[in-house]
Amino acid sequence: MKRKLLLPMLVILAAIFGAVTLMATGPELKPTAVEPIAVAVRVRTVVPQSVQLTVHSQGTVVPNMESELIPEVSGRVVWMSPSLVNGGYFESGAVLLRMDDGDYLNLLQRARANLKRAEAEFEHARFEYRRLKQLEDRQLASLSQIENQLRAYRVQEASLQDARANFAQANRDLARTEIKAPFAGLVREKSVDIGQFVSRGASIATIYAGDQAEIRLPIADRQLAFLNLPLGHRGELPLELQPNVTLVANYAGLKLTWYGKIVRLEAQIDIASRMVHVIARVSNDAQEVPLSVGLFVNAEIEGLLVEDIVVMPRNALRDGNRVLIVDDDNRLHYRDIDKLRLYRDDVLIQGGLEAGDRVCISPLQTAIDGMRVEPLPEDIDTVTG
Repeated sequence: MKRKLLLPMLVILAAIFGAVTLMATGPELKPTAVEPIAVAVRVRTVVPQSVQLTVHSQGTVVPNMESELIPEVSGRVVWMSPSLVNGGYFESGAVLLRMDDGDYLNLLQRARANLKRAEAEFEHARFEYRRLKQLEDRQLASLSQIENQLRAYRVQEASLQDARANFAQANRDLARTEIKAPFAGLVREKSVDIGQFVSRGASIATIYAGDQAEIRLPIADRQLAFLNLPLGHRGELPLELQPNVTLVANYAGLKLTWYGKIVRLEAQIDIASRMVHVIARVSNDAQEVPLSVGLFVNAEIEGLLVEDIVVMPRNALRDGNRVLIVDDDNRLHYRDIDKLRLYRDDVLIQGGLEAGDRVCISPLQTAIDGMRVEPLPEDIDTVTG
């Protein structure tokens, strides 16, 4: 019985001894950290450059000069120019309308007759006055006679001046029966026809100049910082301070472009939109296609030329005013930057970066400071994690 129990005990002791021996002589296992796989990211190398800032706006073309044609005399319309129609073009000084001038010819003849009568009366009074002065020297005329004749002489002189004024007025009224264009332009609207009686002071047509056009462009006040405009300046800007403006519109199935200048800045700020308005002017004589009134155009205004600016895609921004820099060990680090403006799909940076820095432009979902990455040129697509 003892021998039966001894054998199993020996086997167990041998197994325990073997296990202890293996444990004592086996290799020591040390834990090691697993290096994460480097994420491939696109980077752009910082190259400071000069950038011409631009400001965009929109507006409707209006004439720079618009007038109401208003007759200064009354009469019946007897002739109208073929140009006096809606949309009609006319040259400066062209006759647009004639009224019946019969009554004004009669008034002119009567004024001419009164002028001749006044001239004769004046000559007679002046002759009599001089004759009495000569008789006074020989003591043949009394003082009262001379004074009476001097009064008559002065009355006739005043009558002559009145007759001359009436004659000049009659000439002007006769000339005013013919209405001429004050400038070259087009007719916006007419409200008279042949045979119609028009009264003095009543509008007969609306015309506007066609040599130049203007566009009122709204600009946000913060955008004014990008334009070389003297704030507070009154009146038209000096020629050397007028920024260039490019206008673009789709018209008649074509994309057309016009070039002009910003000529003035409105002093007041629009209460509703909080916008400041600048006025662009285009000379149609210098354009291939004249700029039509009423056309809606997109405007690009040339702004300041700024130096040492870094241009990055907008998605390079992290948390508003930070970017991710890839260092020489290919590790990410956050960097604060001084942002100048966001322009379309780019961000213009004026401080915080040095030439040669590598900026991560890939939209990483998770970015940890010090994380290892594999930088790739920006024109290579990557899979971000």
